Amino acid sequence: MPTRLFSRALIRLSAGAEGEDVADFLQGIITQDVRGALPVWCGLLTPQGKALFDFLIWPGGGDLLIDCEADAAEDLIARLTRYRLRRRIAISLEQELSVHWRPHWGDGAAPDPRLHALGERWIAPQAADDDESADDDWRKHRLTLGVPEGRAELGDGETLWLECNAAELNGVSFSKGCYVGQENTARMNWRQKVNRRLLVVPLARSDHARRRAAYPELGFAVDHVRVEDIDPALAPEWLRPALV
Repeated sequence: MPTRLFSRALIRLSAGAEGEDVADFLQGIITQDVRGALPVWCGLLTPQGKALFDFLIWPGGGDLLIDCEADAAEDLIARLTRYRLRRRIAISLEQELSVHWRPHWGDGAAPDPRLHALGERWIAPQAADDDESADDDWRKHRLTLGVPEGRAELGDGETLWLECNAAELNGVSFSKGCYVGQENTARMNWRQKVNRRLLVVPLARSDHARRRAAYPELGFAVDHVRVEDIDPALAPEWLRPALV
Protein backbone atom coordinates (compact mmCIF):
# COMPACT_ATOMS: atom_id res chain seq x y z
CA MET A 1 0.00 0.00 0.00
CA PRO A 2 1.17 3.62 -0.50
CA THR A 3 2.88 5.17 2.52
CA ARG A 4 4.10 8.63 1.51
CA LEU A 5 2.26 11.68 2.87
CA PHE A 6 2.57 14.42 0.26
CA SER A 7 0.49 16.70 2.50
CA ARG A 8 3.37 16.84 4.97
CA ALA A 9 6.66 18.74 4.78
CA LEU A 10 9.80 18.71 6.90
CA ILE A 11 11.58 21.74 8.34
CA ARG A 12 15.18 21.29 9.50
CA LEU A 13 16.54 23.24 12.47
CA SER A 14 20.31 23.15 12.63
CA ALA A 15 22.90 24.89 14.79
CA GLY A 16 25.74 24.20 12.40
CA ALA A 17 29.16 24.86 13.94
CA GLU A 18 28.00 27.75 16.12
CA GLY A 19 27.28 25.64 19.21
CA GLU A 20 23.67 26.81 19.57
CA ASP A 21 21.22 24.48 21.31
CA VAL A 22 18.34 23.84 18.92
CA ALA A 23 16.36 21.89 21.53
CA ASP A 24 16.69 24.81 23.96
CA PHE A 25 15.35 27.17 21.30
CA LEU A 26 12.26 25.04 20.66
CA GLN A 27 11.81 24.27 24.35
CA GLY A 28 11.05 27.91 25.02
CA ILE A 29 8.32 28.31 22.40
CA ILE A 30 6.43 25.02 21.86
CA THR A 31 4.09 23.03 24.09
CA GLN A 32 5.96 19.72 24.44
CA ASP A 33 9.27 18.66 25.94
CA VAL A 34 11.80 17.97 23.18
CA ARG A 35 14.54 16.83 25.56
CA GLY A 36 12.94 13.43 26.05
CA ALA A 37 12.03 10.66 23.63
CA LEU A 38 11.09 11.77 20.12
CA PRO A 39 8.88 12.07 18.13
CA VAL A 40 6.44 14.22 20.04
CA TRP A 41 3.34 16.05 18.86
CA CYS A 42 3.10 19.69 19.92
CA GLY A 43 1.77 23.11 19.12
CA LEU A 44 3.02 26.62 18.57
CA LEU A 45 0.50 28.96 20.19
CA THR A 46 -0.48 32.59 20.43
CA PRO A 47 0.37 34.33 23.73
CA GLN A 48 -3.28 33.68 24.68
CA GLY A 49 -2.81 29.92 24.28
CA LYS A 50 -4.57 29.46 20.93
CA ALA A 51 -3.25 27.03 18.33
CA LEU A 52 -1.40 28.52 15.36
CA PHE A 53 0.41 25.37 14.17
CA ASP A 54 0.57 21.74 15.21
CA PHE A 55 3.40 19.42 14.20
CA LEU A 56 5.63 16.52 15.22
CA ILE A 57 9.28 16.89 16.23
CA TRP A 58 11.78 14.23 15.10
CA PRO A 59 15.49 13.76 15.73
CA GLY A 60 17.52 14.62 12.64
CA GLY A 61 21.09 13.43 13.03
CA GLY A 62 22.10 16.13 15.50
CA ASP A 63 19.46 18.53 14.15
CA LEU A 64 15.71 18.54 14.81
CA LEU A 65 13.07 18.01 12.14
CA ILE A 66 9.54 19.42 12.19
CA ASP A 67 6.91 17.27 10.48
CA CYS A 68 4.19 19.79 9.56
CA GLU A 69 1.46 20.53 7.03
CA ALA A 70 3.06 21.22 3.67
CA ASP A 71 0.72 24.17 3.09
CA ALA A 72 1.75 25.70 6.41
CA ALA A 73 5.51 25.13 6.16
CA GLU A 74 6.53 28.56 4.85
CA ASP A 75 4.36 30.35 7.42
CA LEU A 76 5.81 28.19 10.19
CA ILE A 77 9.36 28.93 9.04
CA ALA A 78 8.55 32.66 9.12
CA ARG A 79 7.13 32.37 12.64
CA LEU A 80 10.12 30.38 13.93
CA THR A 81 12.50 32.86 12.31
CA ARG A 82 10.75 35.67 14.17
CA TYR A 83 11.36 33.89 17.49
CA ARG A 84 14.95 33.02 16.62
CA LEU A 85 16.11 36.62 17.09
CA ARG A 86 19.94 36.62 17.06
CA ARG A 87 20.43 32.91 17.71
CA ARG A 88 22.58 31.28 15.04
CA ILE A 89 20.13 28.54 14.12
CA ALA A 90 19.40 27.63 10.50
CA ILE A 91 15.71 27.05 9.73
CA SER A 92 14.98 25.68 6.28
CA LEU A 93 12.72 23.40 4.30
CA GLU A 94 14.17 19.90 4.10
CA GLN A 95 14.02 18.84 0.45
CA GLU A 96 15.69 15.43 0.64
CA LEU A 97 13.38 13.62 3.06
CA SER A 98 9.69 12.75 3.14
CA VAL A 99 7.14 11.62 5.73
CA HIS A 100 5.59 8.16 5.58
CA TRP A 101 2.74 6.45 7.43
CA ARG A 102 1.02 3.09 7.73
CA PRO A 103 -2.15 2.28 9.71
CA HIS A 104 -0.62 -0.46 11.85
CA TRP A 105 2.51 -0.39 13.99
CA GLY A 106 5.17 -2.76 15.21
CA ASP A 107 7.36 -2.80 12.09
CA GLY A 108 10.17 -0.75 13.54
CA ALA A 109 8.94 2.77 12.77
CA ALA A 110 7.64 5.16 15.45
CA PRO A 111 4.11 4.85 16.83
CA ASP A 112 2.24 8.11 16.41
CA PRO A 113 2.78 9.91 19.75
CA ARG A 114 -0.81 11.11 19.87
CA LEU A 115 -2.55 7.75 19.78
CA HIS A 116 -1.11 4.33 18.99
CA ALA A 117 -4.22 3.44 17.01
CA LEU A 118 -3.18 6.12 14.50
CA GLY A 119 -0.45 3.76 13.32
CA GLU A 120 3.22 4.49 12.79
CA ARG A 121 5.27 7.09 10.95
CA TRP A 122 8.79 7.33 9.67
CA ILE A 123 11.02 9.63 7.66
CA ALA A 124 12.84 8.37 4.58
CA PRO A 125 14.83 9.79 1.66
CA GLN A 126 12.57 11.15 -1.05
CA ALA A 127 11.97 8.83 -3.95
CA ALA A 128 10.33 9.83 -7.23
CA ASP A 129 7.60 12.45 -7.17
CA ASP A 130 5.31 9.92 -8.86
CA ASP A 131 5.13 7.90 -5.61
CA GLU A 132 1.56 6.99 -4.79
CA SER A 133 0.01 9.13 -2.08
CA ALA A 134 -1.27 7.79 1.24
CA ASP A 135 -2.91 11.10 2.16
CA ASP A 136 -6.51 10.04 1.54
CA ASP A 137 -6.04 6.84 3.55
CA TRP A 138 -4.38 8.78 6.37
CA ARG A 139 -7.17 11.37 6.53
CA LYS A 140 -9.89 8.71 6.65
CA HIS A 141 -8.04 6.71 9.31
CA ARG A 142 -7.39 9.79 11.45
CA LEU A 143 -10.94 11.13 11.27
CA THR A 144 -12.41 7.71 11.97
CA LEU A 145 -10.45 7.78 15.24
CA GLY A 146 -11.70 11.29 16.00
CA VAL A 147 -8.32 13.07 15.83
CA PRO A 148 -8.27 16.61 14.36
CA GLU A 149 -5.09 18.24 13.05
CA GLY A 150 -3.97 21.11 10.86
CA ARG A 151 -4.86 24.77 10.64
CA ALA A 152 -8.27 24.28 9.01
CA GLU A 153 -9.49 21.86 11.67
CA LEU A 154 -7.78 23.47 14.67
CA GLY A 155 -9.09 26.90 13.76
CA ASP A 156 -5.94 28.80 12.65
CA GLY A 157 -5.45 30.81 15.83
CA GLU A 158 -9.07 30.64 17.03
CA THR A 159 -9.01 27.59 19.32
CA LEU A 160 -7.36 27.20 22.71
CA TRP A 161 -4.78 24.42 22.68
CA LEU A 162 -6.52 22.33 25.35
CA GLU A 163 -9.77 22.62 23.37
CA CYS A 164 -7.86 20.82 20.60
CA ASN A 165 -7.67 17.81 22.97
CA ALA A 166 -3.95 18.41 23.36
CA ALA A 167 -3.75 16.97 26.87
CA GLU A 168 -5.52 13.76 25.85
CA LEU A 169 -3.35 13.40 22.72
CA ASN A 170 -0.01 13.98 24.48
CA GLY A 171 0.51 17.38 22.93
CA VAL A 172 1.48 19.36 26.02
CA SER A 173 3.88 19.10 28.94
CA PHE A 174 2.78 20.70 32.20
CA SER A 175 6.21 20.30 33.80
CA LYS A 176 8.80 21.46 31.25
CA GLY A 177 8.63 25.19 31.96
CA CYS A 178 7.56 28.28 30.07
CA TYR A 179 6.62 28.54 26.40
CA VAL A 180 4.48 30.89 24.34
CA GLY A 181 0.88 30.57 25.54
CA GLN A 182 1.86 28.56 28.62
CA GLU A 183 0.18 30.74 31.25
CA ASN A 184 -3.38 30.36 29.99
CA THR A 185 -2.86 26.70 29.07
CA ALA A 186 -1.55 25.85 32.55
CA ARG A 187 -4.35 27.80 34.22
CA MET A 188 -7.02 25.94 32.24
CA ASN A 189 -5.46 22.62 33.19
CA TRP A 190 -5.13 23.54 36.87
CA ARG A 191 -8.76 24.64 37.01
CA GLN A 192 -9.89 21.67 34.89
CA LYS A 193 -11.90 24.16 32.89
CA VAL A 194 -12.06 23.21 29.20
CA ASN A 195 -15.45 24.47 28.09
CA ARG A 196 -15.30 23.46 24.43
CA ARG A 197 -13.77 20.64 22.44
CA LEU A 198 -12.95 19.90 18.83
CA LEU A 199 -15.00 16.86 17.88
CA VAL A 200 -15.10 14.78 14.69
CA VAL A 201 -18.76 14.07 13.98
CA PRO A 202 -20.82 12.53 11.20
CA LEU A 203 -21.49 15.23 8.63
CA ALA A 204 -25.24 14.73 9.08
CA ARG A 205 -24.88 15.58 12.80
CA SER A 206 -22.63 18.61 12.27
CA ASP A 207 -23.76 22.09 13.32
CA HIS A 208 -22.85 24.45 10.50
CA ALA A 209 -22.39 27.34 12.96
CA ARG A 210 -19.78 25.35 14.90
CA ARG A 211 -18.12 23.63 11.95
CA ARG A 212 -14.41 24.03 11.32
CA ALA A 213 -13.99 21.63 8.41
CA ALA A 214 -16.13 19.23 6.38
CA TYR A 215 -15.26 16.15 4.32
CA PRO A 216 -18.38 15.18 2.35
CA GLU A 217 -16.56 12.36 0.57
CA LEU A 218 -15.89 10.74 3.97
CA GLY A 219 -19.09 11.80 5.70
CA PHE A 220 -17.22 13.63 8.50
CA ALA A 221 -16.98 17.15 9.87
CA VAL A 222 -14.94 18.75 12.64
CA ASP A 223 -17.02 20.91 14.99
CA HIS A 224 -16.03 23.17 17.91
CA VAL A 225 -18.60 22.07 20.48
CA ARG A 226 -19.48 23.12 24.03
CA VAL A 227 -18.72 20.21 26.35
CA GLU A 228 -22.25 20.08 27.75
CA ASP A 229 -23.60 19.71 24.21
CA ILE A 230 -21.45 16.72 23.28
CA ASP A 231 -23.34 13.49 22.74
CA PRO A 232 -21.12 10.87 24.47
CA ALA A 233 -21.98 8.44 21.68
CA LEU A 234 -20.17 10.72 19.22
CA ALA A 235 -17.01 11.09 21.32
CA PRO A 236 -14.09 8.77 20.58
CA GLU A 237 -13.17 6.36 23.36
CA TRP A 238 -9.90 8.16 24.12
CA LEU A 239 -11.77 11.43 24.79
CA ARG A 240 -14.63 10.13 26.95
CA PRO A 241 -12.78 10.18 30.31
CA ALA A 242 -12.13 13.92 29.86
CA LEU A 243 -15.84 14.58 29.36
CA VAL A 244 -16.93 13.05 32.69
